This record gives sequence, structure tokens and C-alpha cells, in this order.
Amino acid sequence: MNWKVALAIITANVVLMSSSYTMLIPFLPIYLTKELNADPETANLWTGAIFAVTFAVCAVMSPIWGKMTDSKGKKLMVMRASFLIAVTYLMGGLVTTPFQLFLVRAFQGFAAGLWPASLALMSTLIPKNKIGIGMGIMQSANICGGILGPLFGGVLAESFGMRTSFFISSGTLLLITLITFFFIKEPKVDRPVQKAVKNVKQESVYKKLLSNRSIRLLLLCTGLTNMVILLLQPVMTVYIGELMGTTENLLLISGTVFSLSGIAGAIAAPIWGKQGQSKGFFYTETISLCAAGILIAAQFIPNSLLPFAILQFCVGLGFSGIFPSANAMVVNNTEPENRGAAFGLMFSGQQIGGTIGPILGSVIATFINISMIFLMSGLLLLFVGLLFYFKAPRALRIRTLRAPKNAPDKDFIEKIKQQAQAELEKETAK
Repeated sequence: MNWKVALAIITANVVLMSSSYTMLIPFLPIYLTKELNADPETANLWTGAIFAVTFAVCAVMSPIWGKMTDSKGKKLMVMRASFLIAVTYLMGGLVTTPFQLFLVRAFQGFAAGLWPASLALMSTLIPKNKIGIGMGIMQSANICGGILGPLFGGVLAESFGMRTSFFISSGTLLLITLITFFFIKEPKVDRPVQKAVKNVKQESVYKKLLSNRSIRLLLLCTGLTNMVILLLQPVMTVYIGELMGTTENLLLISGTVFSLSGIAGAIAAPIWGKQGQSKGFFYTETISLCAAGILIAAQFIPNSLLPFAILQFCVGLGFSGIFPSANAMVVNNTEPENRGAAFGLMFSGQQIGGTIGPILGSVIATFINISMIFLMSGLLLLFVGLLFYFKAPRALRIRTLRAPKNAPDKDFIEKIKQQAQAELEKETAK
């Protein structure tokens, strides 16, 4: 299958995946109070629990799904995740109490894994010398969905209620399942390699990955980054309402502000990917972590909506370089047959961060001024950037060389060498 066509299809799937997610997530606190009649005094704690349970369950399941991605097939895992998430969105639109939504979100954690499976599938279809660009495009697609989701979600919620958003999101995930089934052709894996992957114990695969110092550091940094994101996300809509001084058109306005960081990220992500390919992913990871940290901390300062919204746009410029650079370094530091497990492990680390973040954020929002969350989150992310800079092993610091145009894939050259050697041995035997 032509890698450009495959990348275009998977990119479209990622846009649909991300937009369906962000149609719902930013507005869950409002859904709890307006549609599910949660007690205002406990709404923040319900919000934290409902956000966290998905990530907690997903942290357990991600390594399992990741290993199955390598043994059962990446395409199959994309279809599994998209179909089950479609079911959870449908159920989310039917619930009537906060506890029911909590249970649905727990099942969503079990179903999750669409993003790492998509990354693993893409990494098998794209040439190695295009990985940086591919990761940048995928991240940009993820961000573009993040732009469209809150905008559509805000309009739909204001016009028809949030339950409509859940049903549309469910249909979108079902569409991803069908697109993947009919249009994506996963490369065939050699039977000896596939058999070897199936026979390797899950524990030994993850033990090998965790013994890699580079993977451990990337796991820590991306996990803490996701914790910072989820510290902010559950309280963002409420804080925007405080800055506005009114709840009139809150869903629409908060959706627009959410989208600003996505717009910035869509612009910046391909640039980060290109810079990472030419100057090194270590360089782009360090700069983007530090820049995002400083800009988030600066969001503590404004006491009106406009400067806060401008900073939200700037935050997107920094954030958009973090995950594609980390994902590219994962590809460069793992073997192809373990890549699904590696992405599953990374996703699990991010889910652990996502479990801690909303609980911590909801506790802070309950007892301390919400604006303090931005200062604390920004300083933490800046610390992560400095930690990465000083603790990164040599394997991560190696500068990526710019691949020549139309450069043949190294694996392809190696295959030609092996075929030539086999023919030579055959002729010698005669």
C-alpha cells in the first residue's frame, strides 16, 4: 500500500477521533451539573473522579492492548478500539446520573488505545526517513481535531444539548472503524517474526523496554506532561466563566478558547516535526517542554479573558512539539516488532499522569484559587523540560541527519543484501 495514501487515511481518522473526543471532554463539568443534576458542592470532585477513572483503567489496559497490537495486528487493534469507544459514547449520551457516567468512563478506559494503535500502524507503513514528518502530520491532525471538536461541541451543546454531541461522536468512531476495515492494508509480517512475537512473554517485552534508559525518561516526561494537561482541562471551562463574570454563552466561548491552542498547534506541529528531523528530536522536545511550561505559568497573570485567550494560543505553539518528538524518539529507539508494545507502554504512562491530574486539579479547585493551578502546572512542566535536558542519555541526544531526497529505505537495502547472500550461498553449494 502506498505510504502517502495510508498516511492520508490514518490522518483523516485521527482528525475524526480527536474532534469526537474534544466535542465532549471540555464540557463534562457542565454536563454533570445541567444534564445529570450533580450537586454543585460536589461537582468538582465528581469531575475529577470521572476524568480520572478512564485514565486509571486505561493505564492498566494499554500495555495489554499494546502487546496485542504486535501479535494480533495493528489494523485489528485500531478497529477494536474505535468500535468499543463508539459504544461508550453512545452509552454516555443515555446516562441519567453522575455515577452512571462514572461507570461509562471506566468502560471507556478499558476500550481505549486508538491513538497508540494508530501511531503503531502508521510507523509500519511510512519509510523510516519520513518518521519525523509523519509524526508531525499525525500530531497536527490530532490538534486539528482538537480545534474542530470544541467549536462543534459548543455549538451543538448550546443548540441541542450535550446528549446530541455524544451520539454524533459515537457515529464518528463507527465511521473510523469502517474506513480502517475497507481502506487500510497492513503490511504482511514474515511468519517466523510474527510467531516469535507471539511466543515472547508480555513481561519480557516490557522488561526489555523498561531496561532502556531512553524509554524510561520519555515515559516519565510524557506522563508528567499529560498530568499537567489534565490538571488544567477539567477546570478550564469554569475558570473561563470566572474571567467572563457570567455563564451566558459559556459553552460556545469556552469551546472557542479551547480551540485557540489547537489552531496554534496545527500551525506549529509540522514545523516541529521538520525541525526534529533535521536538528534532532532531543532539541525540539527540550524547547517545546520549556516553552509550554513558561507560557502556562504566565496564564496565572491575566484577570480578563482576552489576554488569557492570547496566552492559550501561545501555549498551543509550545505543546504541539512535545508528543510528536517523543513518539519519533520511541520509533528510533525500538525494534519494529516491539513498537506496538512501546507505544502501549508510553500511552499507559500518559494515562497514569491523566489519572493523577484531574484528581489533583479538582482538589486544588475546591480548596484553592483556580488561577494557582496554571502557575503550579507551568512550573512543573518547566521542571520536566530541564530534567529532560540534563538527564537524557546519549541515545536521545544523537542529532538526526537529514535524509536525502528519495533515499532508499535502509531495511529495503538490507533485504537486498540478504537475498544476494542467499543466492551466492546457493551457487557455491552447487
